[in-house]
Amino acid sequence: MIKGFKNFLMQGDLIVIAVGLVVALAFSTLIKAFTDSIITPLVSAIEGSSGGAPGLGWTLNGQFVNVGAFISAIIYFVIFMVVIYFVLVVPYRAYMARQGKTVFGPPQPAAPTKTCPECLSGDLPVAATRCSHCGVVLV
Repeated sequence: MIKGFKNFLMQGDLIVIAVGLVVALAFSTLIKAFTDSIITPLVSAIEGSSGGAPGLGWTLNGQFVNVGAFISAIIYFVIFMVVIYFVLVVPYRAYMARQGKTVFGPPQPAAPTKTCPECLSGDLPVAATRCSHCGVVLV
């Protein structure tokens, strides 16, 4: 049962989805910081509402544009992605390489094939001497 669970967890698609989810969550933090720290105060400043906060930034029409919080979110995002890469992606690539599979990389070129002159099947290996679909002898 544990071996089956391990095989389920180590499927390529599951890990790719998990990494994508983690990247999306980290990116959403970056977007939230941008909107909370820059866009919302700018809109409020145009509107004429009052507010303020200490930190790196400037005050525009009574609203504090918090650039420091946004820079902090960018740094958080970069650090988070580095950690995810070295803790999750690198070990998983090594594991899959030992299994003879490649993930998170450029697609491998397809093996060369030839086409059957009789049935026009194009998925025959170059070394094939007989068509696997119609049985015609290949030259």
